[in-house]
Amino acid sequence: MKEQDTIISEITKKLPQKPGVYQFFDAQGIIIYVGKAKNLRKRVVSYFTRSDAHSYKHSALVSKICDIKYVLVENESDALLLENNLIKEYQPRYNILLKDDKTFPWICIKKERFPRVMATRNRVEDGSEYYGPYTSALMVKTLLELIRQLYKLRTCNLLLCEEYITKQKYHRCLEFQLGNCLAPCEGLQNEEDYNENVQQIREILKGNLHTVIRHLYEIMGDFSKKMHFEQAEIIKNKITILEKFRGKSTIVNPKITQVDVFGIVDNTDFAYVNFLKVVQGAIVQSHNIEVVKRTDEVVGEILLSVIYDLRSRFDNNACEIIVQFKPEIALEGVKFSVPQRGDKLKLLELSLRNANSYKIDREASRTTEKKVDYEDKVLNQMKIDLRLKSLPVIIECFDNSNIQGSDPVASCVVFKSGKPFKSGYRHFNVKTVTGPNDFASMEEIVYRRYKRIMEEQGEIPDLIIIDGGKGQLSAATKSLKEIGLYGKVSVIGIAKKLEEIYVPEDPIPLYINKNSSTLRLIQRIRDEAHRFGITFHRLKRSNSQLESVFDTIPGIGEKMRNKILKLESDISKLKLLSEPELIKLIGKREAAALIKFFNQAN
Repeated sequence: MKEQDTIISEITKKLPQKPGVYQFFDAQGIIIYVGKAKNLRKRVVSYFTRSDAHSYKHSALVSKICDIKYVLVENESDALLLENNLIKEYQPRYNILLKDDKTFPWICIKKERFPRVMATRNRVEDGSEYYGPYTSALMVKTLLELIRQLYKLRTCNLLLCEEYITKQKYHRCLEFQLGNCLAPCEGLQNEEDYNENVQQIREILKGNLHTVIRHLYEIMGDFSKKMHFEQAEIIKNKITILEKFRGKSTIVNPKITQVDVFGIVDNTDFAYVNFLKVVQGAIVQSHNIEVVKRTDEVVGEILLSVIYDLRSRFDNNACEIIVQFKPEIALEGVKFSVPQRGDKLKLLELSLRNANSYKIDREASRTTEKKVDYEDKVLNQMKIDLRLKSLPVIIECFDNSNIQGSDPVASCVVFKSGKPFKSGYRHFNVKTVTGPNDFASMEEIVYRRYKRIMEEQGEIPDLIIIDGGKGQLSAATKSLKEIGLYGKVSVIGIAKKLEEIYVPEDPIPLYINKNSSTLRLIQRIRDEAHRFGITFHRLKRSNSQLESVFDTIPGIGEKMRNKILKLESDISKLKLLSEPELIKLIGKREAAALIKFFNQAN
């Protein structure tokens, strides 16, 4: 230790008294801490000053420092930038850890000719524009529905270059027939008009509804002067929709045009920051972040790190930031405000309430986690109640679906650690059974499922649940014996009427308390299998009925039937199309046959 102290002492003496970023390394040469300072020597020496005020975490950090390196910068703002980038790249053990409250969705305007507007949770560096993140998927859905009410945009992923449009490589789809798209693929909408709509969408997503509404009023006025009253009415409806949407936003003060608000509350080990984005007097975005303290970080430094991280991540460029105290380091082109009264103070108080509420939620969550993990408790209880050899971490459940023997299908749902594992869900078409024979269907599906898993060396479940009584359970057991899995995996059946649990080769059901967590989880898994299966069955039955309807129409062959089904699987929507629309969609002769059939049916 004395040798280490000597080395560190020599390094600190040589440190310049200028702004910069310092890095602490351990014995293995790994960066364990990155920091910034106005005065490098003064800041680094403070770590090694003997003081009872230092925490255990601080002492642990200092004891591991074996080398120090630094980078000089021009000013404090550059130091903040470099520190942030180094922390992101190396993720040092003793630096604060930023934890978002959730992964938020974004709205993306794709970089392409005739851009699409869509929701996403993944940002791809392809030049596309991303707006958000939004507080919930519901907010994204609401905004996209608003945009689609206002503007007719394409949803296809065709490459709409000038050459392909001129050569008429593409043909308008059903979206055009339904009035949702103006068919730029056929040149029916020019690029300038389309991009004008996209520019208005950008303003909406930025929160600048006032700018969009004012522009629409100008367009409506021009249409009215030219006596184009139908077009003016369309614009008026757009303005009404936008004003209704604006009325739902949290309005603060229209004079507060564009500001960011950051409120922070902290305790010994954590800090909680809330961010509010205000545009045109309305709160258009809110985001919470949890900071895990690693050493004795000052609250001002934590706040500055979070401000820089969120502004760079969300591409925010507001010139004013409202905070409860001014950070020591300034950001270029940004004014920090500490309001004492008025609407800006109300905004800060609102942000602090959000941060405190998030703090309470996170502390309650950690307390719950410390007491007991609910999932483990339920699975352990299930192991006891069902007399299983191992914990049922992976559970698979099977269910049959058919109506009077028609279109028999089956479903398999997978639960891991008591939660749905939807990527493992599977549908099955029953292939070898004719008529309503649930036992034979169950035998076939269980055999096919685990035969394939065995061949592909897949993951065998800890518990198999069969939706049905002794008959279905016996059929499943028969298949497991053929495969060689019987006795290696636990299997039970749940009878629907009395919710009785059966095990193989025992005519007497297991007694499980009707209010137990074990039975509730089994019922939940069984109900999920039923829901998943019945949804697939309805879809298949609907397609079968539609195919059989087209089979009876003279003049509609198999090739045309398949083409129509690809374009529109709902026959009721086809009935709503006019004769010219049907002719454009499927051709004159086939349209005439379809119209004749519809008329005879009526």
